Amino acid sequence: METSAELLTPRRNTRQISVGKVAVGGGAPISVQSMTTTKTADVEGTLQQIYQLAAAGADIVRCTCNKAEAAEGLAQIIPRSPVPIVADIHFHVEMALAALEAGVDGLRLNPGNLRKPSEIKLVAQEAKDRGVPIRIGVNAGSLHPDLYERFGGATPEALVESARMELDYFREVGFDDVKISVKASSVALMIASYRLASETFDYPLHLGVTEAGPLPGGLLKGTAGIATLLAEGIGDTIRYSLTADPVEEARAGRMLLESMGLRERKGLDLIACPSCGRAEVDVIAVANAAQEALKDRNLPIQIAVMGCVVNGPGEARDADLGIAAGKHRGHLFIKGEVVRVVKEDEMVEALVEEAERLVAEGVEARLAAADPKAAAAAEQDRLALLEDKGTDANKSQVKIESIRRRTEA
Repeated sequence: METSAELLTPRRNTRQISVGKVAVGGGAPISVQSMTTTKTADVEGTLQQIYQLAAAGADIVRCTCNKAEAAEGLAQIIPRSPVPIVADIHFHVEMALAALEAGVDGLRLNPGNLRKPSEIKLVAQEAKDRGVPIRIGVNAGSLHPDLYERFGGATPEALVESARMELDYFREVGFDDVKISVKASSVALMIASYRLASETFDYPLHLGVTEAGPLPGGLLKGTAGIATLLAEGIGDTIRYSLTADPVEEARAGRMLLESMGLRERKGLDLIACPSCGRAEVDVIAVANAAQEALKDRNLPIQIAVMGCVVNGPGEARDADLGIAAGKHRGHLFIKGEVVRVVKEDEMVEALVEEAERLVAEGVEARLAAADPKAAAAAEQDRLALLEDKGTDANKSQVKIESIRRRTEA
């Protein structure tokens, strides 16, 4: 019997790029994206939202980079993010260069806003040197006036031509690590534009109906456009653009792909930090061991594996359950509240045990059963790690100083 995905039009063959650890195009699983609504300079608030988005199903998260403070925030966010980070750039070439300095995994440039060929090529050259992909993000609402006049409005041909012109600038410096979007708030225009783009380019396509609006209308418009194209085999990564909590965007994207058979359904949702200078254990090994131990238990909860006790419980406070690593021991937390402190070699076993109890008994019961000494022990570990590693274990200040030299020049 054919699977749901096999009943759809076969996916269009595209080039493949990598946004951090996430492959896009070239037969890779269709990825889900969303964008933070926090001020990027608010490092802790932005990280908390990134973890919420990852837990809801986002594979890639975009953050605005509109001022120097935002770029400096990115330098501190990126080492602690569980998913690749893309910087959203509009009018200022300096911000694109600063975002690259901060270490972003991708850039989004709007050809309608960043228009000088010399600046476009400068960014492309810097991105090429760093191995960072760029999304050419064409938007019907900000189309270059010359194209608007030439094509008699924001037509599919005008949107695709805008992308083609940007590609020509990129090619002048030998840069082709690209994905493309041709978004519109009109569902019909969006569909027609992506159909034409799929015939014109072999680059991966990022699907979305821009400015779709609040729920439920925005959800309906986004689904109408994205699902239509996915059913035709068009599209490599998707984003719902809702006037709502961005968690709703990530959740909707994941549910759409699962309902169409384009992503595997899963009961357990395990997220993990990428490890950083403060980690006291091999986070990847612990996360893999936890995934292996939990994969067949089909527990419908979100679990976080975090590399450090300084930031872990706070960043992943929306996860149902998590473990954060300290020196030779781990902090088991439920909804951000530490309930047990266990030995390092018992971390995975304790996580599995608590996950099963959490599903069986519920959050309130497990919080009530917390070890009364756990919070104090956790705070002691946190302070000790801060004293040992300092407040800048990821050496973000070096990047911040470089960003300041760029933006103050």
